[in-house]
Amino acid sequence: ASQAASPTARFGSPLLLPSLSVLNSCRRLKLAQTSRPIIDSTVHQKKKESSEASQPASTRHRRRLSPSMAAPAPEECLDVLTAAGDKTGVSKPRSEVHRDGDYHRAVHVWIYCESTGELLLQHRADCKDSWPGQWDISSAGHISAGDSSLSSARRELQEELGIKLPVDAFELIFVFLQECVINNGTYTNNEYNDVYLVTTLTPIPLEAFTLQESEVSAVRYMHRDEYKSCLAAESGEYVPYDVNGQYGQLFSIIEERYKDNTESRSLTLQKQISRYAPIHLEPELTTLSEGDKEALGYILKASMVIDEIFYEQVWNSNTMLRDWLRAHADSSSLDSLKWAYYSINKSPWSCLDENKAFLSTADSAVKLLTDATKPISGWKGLEYRAAFPLDKPRGANFYPADMNKMEFDLWKSGLTDKEQKDATGFFTVIKRPDALLTTSVVESDGPNQTNTSDDLFIVPYSKEYKASLEKATELLIKASDCSDCPSLKNLLRTKANAFLSNDYYESDIAWMELDSNIDVTIGPYETYEDGLFSYKATFEAFVGVRDDVATSQVKLFGDQLEDLEKNLPLDNIYKSDNVSAAPIRVMNLLYNSGDVKGPQTIAFNLPNDERIVNERGTSMVMLKNISEAKFKNILKPIANACIREEQKEYVDFEPYYTHIVCHECCHGIGPHSITLPGGKKSTVRMELQECHSALEEAKADIVGLWALNFLINKV
Repeated sequence: ASQAASPTARFGSPLLLPSLSVLNSCRRLKLAQTSRPIIDSTVHQKKKESSEASQPASTRHRRRLSPSMAAPAPEECLDVLTAAGDKTGVSKPRSEVHRDGDYHRAVHVWIYCESTGELLLQHRADCKDSWPGQWDISSAGHISAGDSSLSSARRELQEELGIKLPVDAFELIFVFLQECVINNGTYTNNEYNDVYLVTTLTPIPLEAFTLQESEVSAVRYMHRDEYKSCLAAESGEYVPYDVNGQYGQLFSIIEERYKDNTESRSLTLQKQISRYAPIHLEPELTTLSEGDKEALGYILKASMVIDEIFYEQVWNSNTMLRDWLRAHADSSSLDSLKWAYYSINKSPWSCLDENKAFLSTADSAVKLLTDATKPISGWKGLEYRAAFPLDKPRGANFYPADMNKMEFDLWKSGLTDKEQKDATGFFTVIKRPDALLTTSVVESDGPNQTNTSDDLFIVPYSKEYKASLEKATELLIKASDCSDCPSLKNLLRTKANAFLSNDYYESDIAWMELDSNIDVTIGPYETYEDGLFSYKATFEAFVGVRDDVATSQVKLFGDQLEDLEKNLPLDNIYKSDNVSAAPIRVMNLLYNSGDVKGPQTIAFNLPNDERIVNERGTSMVMLKNISEAKFKNILKPIANACIREEQKEYVDFEPYYTHIVCHECCHGIGPHSITLPGGKKSTVRMELQECHSALEEAKADIVGLWALNFLINKV
């Protein structure tokens, strides 16, 4: 149903990116030849406006152009896919793809006006080789060989309609497979279509469009219900889509998010929020020296900066949505509930509901663009909703939104060993060149920014989050200057250096050696947010006061790690020879930030860097006051409901806490660095990729129970 992808044009001044081929250069020339001003006199325009005023909504909002006289351009090539939608590695000219019935990809972009409930339709030019002269999607086109989905969607919208929109305007709502044969059997369309929705507040004035005459002869707005009815009636005026099949999702998604269900949504959010028990933390600070108390203030401020970085890591428009919801929290009781539940989850996806979205783009921030189209007198510009997907992005904001695992693996296979290590490392993000052009990380090529491919870039955290990390660095250095504790001073200074150098090895060693009344964990550690590969670490901070008595009580477990490793019920070939006693620190939490959302953490075992795990083992931190709160507010009520009366006396905090200790200890044993059958050295994390986090937690649960039984029998 989509037309041929038109010439490639980037936004702003013309720029040739490394990923563009000579073919794309030719396609850009075609744009210059075909994108002409609207041919219409003022008199004719006034007559048209007058006559349209009395027409129904279905035929209003229409603009026509004269036929194009553009010269032919070189034919674009498309990636050939398998029937399952995977790339084959072969690309062919567009005409041959449709002649042979090859599977390929395209984009559909729908513009929806939420104030009128209308969709923007385009009238396909009479010269089109598929569905000429029929009303169709706002904008559409093939994804050229080597191009990405999102960049294609942006390009098609600009070329066909003259609308320049940023990435956050496009919401991928579903993927539609169309398989059909038209033109008396000469044109086979086996096409995977990425369907995007762009939501504007009000209609875009028709005078603002600059139509590509070789593709589009007119545009108009039409209410979604009327358009749906026309499709259902199989009207010959419209390109056919089965509204009772896959494409019906377009209408059901829009209808669901704009129906009046304020009361129902409020009740649902209240129930979701009620699953959490608020607690108040009051750790004892009397053990701290005056210098450490002053240092604590700077550490807390640095932790707040860390929180900002995490919001950015979750999703590219997350901070914008946060600020919007916070600013509108007092607008209504529903808005207050939205903000409250967002604050718990730090995103629009609910942690306790398999990351199901509890908000939609209709709840999102409104942005105004004054230069998205050609200027129109009296119109302030295009207002749109910053879009976000219903499904939480698997790659968070560590990778391009439209990048999949296959693309990453193909790109990585062409890198050097050093570049592959950087690409899969904890402390880098992966970007496309067109995304880099709009960010502050594009500077002169320096040693910390790697251009490894025409299609993707590696950017270190020290560049990606430069402004925030510089602020956190300054605060940690001030805290180090104030502290009286040598090991705390060392940790704070090495961590500050790591924020700027992107090398966290020394600071992780300093963290393991920390012996201070203030316990601090700050930096990028866990990889749970990276649902694609589990490669990328999120920033977090845990600040508390050490409990010396509780720390001495759990030392026994850390000292048993080597014995536990030797007795693991698995073949010796998989056991580590150099397991060290694991230091266990118990603290009472004062403040946490960053990757701490939804259910709160009660303990953690770090670092995750396999180099340090192999050389020094791991260290554990137990959050005793959070463990006590979970026992009191969660486990006890469950026990009261489920345990027989005569057994309730055995439900006690100490065994619960001991199980947590064993769970954390067992993260440090078992296989970490491994040798693959072909002799290649690797790690469990690298090989399991996105499955690693879940399996690692399951391992710690099961082995933790085994360890308890082993230690009981040993005694």
